[in-house]
Amino acid sequence: MSKLLHIKASVFGDNGQSNQLATRYIDQWQQKLLGNEVVVRDLVADAVPHLDGEVVGAFFTPEEQRSEQQNAIVAFSDTLIQEIREADEIVLGLPLYNFGVPSQMKAYFDHLARAGVTFKYTETGPVGLIDDKPVRVFATRGGLYKDTGMDHQVPFLKQFLGFIGLNNVEVIYAEGLSMDGVKEEALEKARGEVDQLISA
Repeated sequence: MSKLLHIKASVFGDNGQSNQLATRYIDQWQQKLLGNEVVVRDLVADAVPHLDGEVVGAFFTPEEQRSEQQNAIVAFSDTLIQEIREADEIVLGLPLYNFGVPSQMKAYFDHLARAGVTFKYTETGPVGLIDDKPVRVFATRGGLYKDTGMDHQVPFLKQFLGFIGLNNVEVIYAEGLSMDGVKEEALEKARGEVDQLISA
């Protein structure tokens, strides 16, 4: 049985365009591969704490020296990492907020980046410790940013995912969603690309 991890990051929940595109893909994925499991990680409904000294301290404290509270912090991070490890495929609904990823997504990434757990440094540079797998990203934007110097979302996303070992990243864009006369055409194009992913 295949397992898909659906990561949601829209503050608009299921009404967010990124989540709607991701759900369109997942619904067809389930129809094509009946009996497969979908795990949902909603970063807005179930927010991941932002990094602070207490969290970082827990990560860097040896296991045998951790307090009960530190063990709880590390256990939560371990749960997020295990979801990534166990997934055969990852689907990420990713809106663009103020030129970058949502702060909820950044907090989530900060709990995934664990030296010796999800990456390690070597003489030739960092090496990701997560087994590679397909990552489908549904990137929605109010303006037009793809392939411009103002896109700080997808390049950062790919850099981070590659850092922990996830290099098989495919992005479907829906841009111009806040621009008159562009939204519906952009969404229709993105929906068509979603359908092509399933039929490929």
